[in-house]
Amino acid sequence: MKIAQIAPLWERVPPPTYGGIELVVGRLTDELVRRGHEVTLFASGDSQTLASLEAVYPRALRLDSKIQERPLYEVLAPSQAYQRAAEFDIIHSHVGVWALPLAEVVSTPTVHTLHGRFSRDSGEIFGYHSTQPYISISDAQRQIDLNYVKTVYNGIDIGNYSYYPKPQEPPYLAFLGRFSPEKGPQHAIAIAKKTGWRLKMAGKVDVVDVKFFEREIAPLIDNKQIEFLGEVNHTEKADLLGNASATLFPITWDEPFGLVMIESMATGTPVIGIKMGSVPEVIAHGKSGFVCQTYDEMAEMIPAALELDRKTCREYVKNNFTVTQMVDGYEATYEKVLQGSVKNYSSHPTRLFPLPKIVS
Repeated sequence: MKIAQIAPLWERVPPPTYGGIELVVGRLTDELVRRGHEVTLFASGDSQTLASLEAVYPRALRLDSKIQERPLYEVLAPSQAYQRAAEFDIIHSHVGVWALPLAEVVSTPTVHTLHGRFSRDSGEIFGYHSTQPYISISDAQRQIDLNYVKTVYNGIDIGNYSYYPKPQEPPYLAFLGRFSPEKGPQHAIAIAKKTGWRLKMAGKVDVVDVKFFEREIAPLIDNKQIEFLGEVNHTEKADLLGNASATLFPITWDEPFGLVMIESMATGTPVIGIKMGSVPEVIAHGKSGFVCQTYDEMAEMIPAALELDRKTCREYVKNNFTVTQMVDGYEATYEKVLQGSVKNYSSHPTRLFPLPKIVS
């Protein structure tokens, strides 16, 4: 197949440190090339890929300080991809609402992977284009009525994650993710404080989260009990997760997937998460970690997490969340769309108001 992949421009593909969507797009694109498909990746010019790279912008947007309104530039990738729509059998968008109106006016079918959560506003926009083919990354993500073709879980190359049969001494808990309220670093610190455990934290602080970080996180970092490592590369990330006794996933929002969970379990480290979003779909409760109702319960489950078999954690990822399984799912979806099992809705009238309501 001739396939166009449209990536966000905020990070390069794959990201050097933190960036879940771009990491997934990178793995998907390279594996499709290995399987013999002719793939064109529309992404930032600093991206590294086995596909034919269409450098939409010279570098990742977040690295260019000259840009004052970075979100506006996200329209560049779908614009260039759809100008060349006739060259492809199928277009795969990872950029959300930016591709929706363009997909309506070309004959080349588009599938959209939904990587984020629906807000009230984005839900209305997606609802207006509800008949286009969508791929969810968890069943929990399906919060509004759209034409869902398949759920395809994100996958990792487990060979890139070493297995750590024992945690490091002295023991510690790990937190990895953006330092934003919805990722719950404040709750990770509270759990560590309550239990007396050391906590090692890594991730980026986006501009919009600087005030939150300075107000609620920075004052609690003493680099003794609570240690902040900043952004880490892949090797550092694997070491952080693999050497931990358990990884905390104390989110405050309906996380659509959460790559950190499978990355941690791939190293052998169990995950203790809150029951929101995709967490119950990703963690095998009592086997690869624990799904908890409250943050207090997360603290209480630490001793039980230490008793879990770390090899079982890794095998669980190997059996459910690999790149091979992910790409199998996407290939099957492409074929379903191209064979006509899923209608090409490019000329189908969109659903008008009233728009679907978001499930609270």
